[in-house]
Amino acid sequence: MTMLAALVVAALATPAAAQADDNVRIELKFSADRLDRGKVSGLAHRPSMRVATLDDPVRIASISKLAVGVAVMRLVDKQVLDLDRDVSLYLGWRLVHPQFPTQKITLRLLLSHQSGLKDDAGYFIPLDANLAELMARPEAWDADHSPGSYFRYANVNFPVIAAVMEAASGRRFDRIMTEEVFEPLAIPACYNWSGCKPGTAKTAITLYNPDGSVARDDWTASPDQCAYVPASDGRCDIELYLPGRNGSAFSPQGGMRISAGGLARLGQMLLNGGDGLLTPQSFAELTRAQWRFDGSNGDDDRGYFTAFGLGVQRIEQPDGSVWIGHPGEAYGLRAGLWVNRVSGEGVVRISTGHAEDDPIGHCLDTCP
Repeated sequence: MTMLAALVVAALATPAAAQADDNVRIELKFSADRLDRGKVSGLAHRPSMRVATLDDPVRIASISKLAVGVAVMRLVDKQVLDLDRDVSLYLGWRLVHPQFPTQKITLRLLLSHQSGLKDDAGYFIPLDANLAELMARPEAWDADHSPGSYFRYANVNFPVIAAVMEAASGRRFDRIMTEEVFEPLAIPACYNWSGCKPGTAKTAITLYNPDGSVARDDWTASPDQCAYVPASDGRCDIELYLPGRNGSAFSPQGGMRISAGGLARLGQMLLNGGDGLLTPQSFAELTRAQWRFDGSNGDDDRGYFTAFGLGVQRIEQPDGSVWIGHPGEAYGLRAGLWVNRVSGEGVVRISTGHAEDDPIGHCLDTCP
């Protein structure tokens, strides 16, 4: 099996559900300066029989983290952020590992999943909630490993990162992403629909569970959904949100809505070494391995994560080839954005309708 096929063969597996032909399947290959025509099948919205296209936005799950890493490095280039500064100095409250209180938590550790945080305390934080309160819970931390010594993939790192970005810049996270990444790359995208043009949500690829029930984003049938994580009492009022205090309202860990074509444009930026968006130094820092699995310094023994940059996963093959990007898996979706800078290849794949226990969507330790 070739590397390109192995990256996503699981993502294209057909769920054993009844409306299998309705599930969306997208494959789009690209190079640094060219997109192919792509392969698209399935229904973006089943009741209306709307056929999926390469331009339809979809909740792309954890590929969202890669775009956040790019935005952070933009702010590093502008000297708004420092990868190795204690983030407590930005936040205005102390973020500290309770078992290792003298060790600082930095953006480098948060972006590379080495902060010591874990998801046990939750990471969907209501619009009116306080991130500091969540971080004070003992279950939010890995009691056995100090910051910087261990890789544990944790979604909650990214609400913290978003809060740091807001506190340092004085801007809301959704606006930072638009101004620092989406507008410069001419990508129509947003987080939790905040920042996308009015009506865009009605063109979304609705995510369905294997039984045909709606998992996310049926804005045709339910047009009055909240574009953020609602407040604890259900209110959808962005005036309740204080930048730098929460970080989760726009779901930086997985809430990006973007099309296959938009993902390919993001991939072209990676193939082009930053494409003028990042300095060469920041691009190198974004994509180099900040962590590699050595048999004892990570929580995954399946080979799922073996090397990681700053919001960027690396798949390093025995032959020396390297693919960089990120997978996305949530609400029945399996997706991936991957590029090989040496060969000049890039690929986007999006697949919907999967059960939670369906195969994950990128190369595992069974790949050659």
